[in-house]
Parts: sequence; C-alpha cells; structure tokens
Amino acid sequence: MTVPTSAAAAPVKLLALGDSLTAGYGLAEPQGFTRQLEKALAGKGYSVTVINAGVSGDTTAGGRARLDWALADKPDAAIVELGANDMLRGLDPDQAKSNLDAILKTLKERKIPTLLAGMFASPSLGKPYTDRFNAIYPDLAKSYDLPLYPFFLDGVALDRTLIQQDGLHPNAQGVAVIVERILPSVTALLDGLPQIQKNTAKTGG
Repeated sequence: MTVPTSAAAAPVKLLALGDSLTAGYGLAEPQGFTRQLEKALAGKGYSVTVINAGVSGDTTAGGRARLDWALADKPDAAIVELGANDMLRGLDPDQAKSNLDAILKTLKERKIPTLLAGMFASPSLGKPYTDRFNAIYPDLAKSYDLPLYPFFLDGVALDRTLIQQDGLHPNAQGVAVIVERILPSVTALLDGLPQIQKNTAKTGG
C-alpha cells in the first residue's frame, strides 16, 4: 500500500458530527476522539484535519438543527455519530431515524462521503425498544449505500477500566481503543476521496 501523502496538498477536512463521545466530554483536548483520530491518521500518512463538531448532550434533533453550521467549514468527508442521547432519554426511535435520515440526505446532496457510526440501545430499555433502535443504523446505511461502523463504543462499553467514573463516557484509554478500531473504516472512507487518490498517484501508488 502506498501511503497517500503530498507535501503540497492541503489537509483533507473530516467533519466529526456527534455528541459527547465526539466532543471529548471529561477529557483534556488532546485526549478526545477527534485529536486522537487526527494523530492516528497522521501516523498512517494521511494529512487530515478532523473537525470537532461534537456537542455534549446532543440528540439527533440537535445534530440536525446545527448541520448547516457544521458544514460551513466545507468538509471533504464526514463521520456521523449521534443517537446515544436519544436512547438514554428513551426518545422515539422513529424520530431519531427521521433526524438521522435528514442529516444523511443533506450530506448526500452536498456530495460529502460519510461514515455512519452506530449505537446499540441498553437492554434495560426492553426488547421492543432495543430492536427498533438498533435497526436504525443498518437500515439507513443500506438506504444511502453508506459504510457503517456498527457500534461506536465497540471494545469499550463493557470494560470499566476504559470508562470514566460516570459509567458512560470513555476515558483517554477508551478513546484510544475506539480510534484503533474505527481507524480502518475511516481510512477506507478517505481512500475514496479524489484528493487522496490524486495524492497517492503523485507518490507512485
């Protein structure tokens, strides 16, 4: 594999639209998801600026409401990580799906390649709710022909050593696990960008 770098190329802008998991709740700025992801991508040879558009406590409705603002930076690609707060509040999965659908529709219309990061509902909410909620992400990924990272907290959610004292948010080590696991999906998204392909060609790949 040829590492897609070019000294003359401007960094690719990757929008991370999400909630506290994206924002880096309870963590120093360098420990949050966007900075750790940016550093991991640099280690793979990608020149990427990861835009932190995470707002702690945000629901899918909140993400939908501020999407135009988030897109003012004119990102080249996006990660959408929303829905955990809808689930924790027991909000209607149909409404969450509708909000995410609107977000993904806008990104598609603006031709912004997107990785959808999923969430699983807590079993404590009961099977009828969890079944409806858990279906949101694969259904939307199929509808929009998007890559899906099924569970943003994969490898972290059930490991207390990787979670802050609030029992909800990953600590710095937990974020590192998230980044390590989602990284192949992110690089696959970036490899589809014309800028990356052009830079790869310049380096002989």
